[in-house]
Amino acid sequence: MTTEMLQLTLDATASSKAILVYFFSDHCAPCQSLRPKVDALLKEEFPQMKLMLIDSEKHPEVTAHFQVFANPTLLVYFEGHEHYRLSKYVSIPQLETAVERPYSLLFDN
Repeated sequence: MTTEMLQLTLDATASSKAILVYFFSDHCAPCQSLRPKVDALLKEEFPQMKLMLIDSEKHPEVTAHFQVFANPTLLVYFEGHEHYRLSKYVSIPQLETAVERPYSLLFDN
């Protein structure tokens, strides 16, 4: 299952115009409180950006491949390239600012 999840994640980051990969753990309180805020931000401000959730405890090979060492970690990809990485202390306004310009260049033309 983990090898399949790694391939699925690699395919998603390579083929999506915009995707946010969210690494979390169910034992992480910040992960649990941040997830609905990230989901709401994407739905309201960046509706064409996909959200992929990865449980880092269930998929350690995926977590290791993406060099994620803490939860929560958010990886923002545009056109198959990592554009931004946030880890541990994630601010929704900071995330919005980071995503806004490249997102608008891709989707608001």
